[in-house]
Amino acid sequence: MASTTTRTIASKKHIQFLALQLTLLGTVFCGNVLIWPSEGSHWLNIKIIIQELIRREHNVTVLVSNSSLFITPHGETAEKFEVFSVPFGKKHIDSLIKDIVNLWLYNKPTALTFWKFYKEMGKLTRTSNELNRQACDGVLANQDLMVRLQRGKYDVLLADPVCVCGDLIALKLRIPFVYSLRFTPASTVERHCGKMPTPPSYVPAALSELTDKLSFRERIKNIVSYRLQDYVFQSYWGEWDLYYSEILGKPTTLCETMGKAEMWLIRTYWDFEFPRPFLPNFEFVGGLHCQPAKPLPEEMEAFVQSSGEHGIVVFSLGSLIYNLTEERSNMIALALSQIPQKVLWRYKGKTPETLGPNTKIYDWIPQNDLLGHPKTKAFITHGGTNGIYEAIYHGIPMVGIPMFADQPDNIVHMKAKGMAVELDFNTMQAQDLIDALNSVINNSSYKENAMRLSQIHHDQPMKPLDRAVFWIEFVMRHKGAKHLRPAAHELTWYQYHCLDVLMFLLACAAAAVFISVKCCMFCCKKCGWVVKKKKTE
Repeated sequence: MASTTTRTIASKKHIQFLALQLTLLGTVFCGNVLIWPSEGSHWLNIKIIIQELIRREHNVTVLVSNSSLFITPHGETAEKFEVFSVPFGKKHIDSLIKDIVNLWLYNKPTALTFWKFYKEMGKLTRTSNELNRQACDGVLANQDLMVRLQRGKYDVLLADPVCVCGDLIALKLRIPFVYSLRFTPASTVERHCGKMPTPPSYVPAALSELTDKLSFRERIKNIVSYRLQDYVFQSYWGEWDLYYSEILGKPTTLCETMGKAEMWLIRTYWDFEFPRPFLPNFEFVGGLHCQPAKPLPEEMEAFVQSSGEHGIVVFSLGSLIYNLTEERSNMIALALSQIPQKVLWRYKGKTPETLGPNTKIYDWIPQNDLLGHPKTKAFITHGGTNGIYEAIYHGIPMVGIPMFADQPDNIVHMKAKGMAVELDFNTMQAQDLIDALNSVINNSSYKENAMRLSQIHHDQPMKPLDRAVFWIEFVMRHKGAKHLRPAAHELTWYQYHCLDVLMFLLACAAAAVFISVKCCMFCCKKCGWVVKKKKTE
């Protein structure tokens, strides 16, 4: 009896000790996280990370303007929102997005319109920078808000560098910051500010629509693309240098400040990327939002099941393409009406007159759940990174109709990987869309390549979301990740490229040649003088 009592007491002590350890662990790993988000699909990725941070009992605060289009503060959510005022309305953001989309959609740059396109893009970039700067002032110039943030004792700030200023807020609060991104509008940020190596011989520039297998002509285009990005960065993003110097109270640049990021969480992975050099403080977290498919709504499931052996096609051009011209929508609907599959089309525009009985239009669709459905045969997509990763996750081949920004680049990656066919939105005809769908559905190589990429994506030692949160927590635990930063951050541009060493060696070589020539000339003159003297004698 005494033995039983002793064992019971010992067991209770073990339980208490375990509970104490768990409490201490919770104390160690629970922290305060501040979020500086961006709009659109960027917010969806950050939101997934926020939910996981909260699940792990971190306190999360989101900075959001009162003019945000996609971020709606809710009092009942687990995260806290700090709403700040800006002098522009939602219509200004909406108008800017539409202008950018229309520029890319209907004025895609060619060899003849190259400079005109980038001139117009420059105007829109300046407008975007001005709105971004006003949002910065909405936080940094708000003394009450800054005092509240100081009292919040945050451990880390998670920012999307597409909207700059998160780094400034972090430095003013004296906390480390982490970036989450696909790539920046001018990927100069990753190359020059993050010091990421990018050999132009096989690393394609962002937005160049090139692969890693470059011909001589394509290498020329690649180098020009890099130089153009540098020009765009210096011309438009470089306008921030004075603002950053003013806020921090010392001469600095946007690039120098962004380079202080502890970690760069890149929203791709080797299932998507071409092999290339990366740095220890750059981490792949592509597909962090993907998850197993959930059951569909009853009405939608009934429509999917009615497709029989032919299956379904999922069609979405993303959240920023609200509607199409009647000509384009009628052409697409006509093409879809001629395939044997049932089609679920996310579309908010006017119902096309040529819409077939096999096609249903929805304001919104559970895209991930549809792509994970066993009857799904193909995905028609604009090529957004989120949609592409859901297709990779579930192994679904694609027909890509890229619209703007990184979308053409994304589809080029998928074509090179063998799981997509690309169509030009402005020139495609109904038969082109039919042929493309028939190819990805009936040519087994597309499905096989999609499944191969899916297997690569799933065969990771840690899930992308867990990896993203791990590195955020790592920065919190260690007050940064300075040991992962390359020494390149302390070098000038000419030291980084060893131009000073090259000049020194060239100078040495030139001096050696000069001295050798002088010695030879002296010897020749001396010999000539001796010969001449002998002849005279």
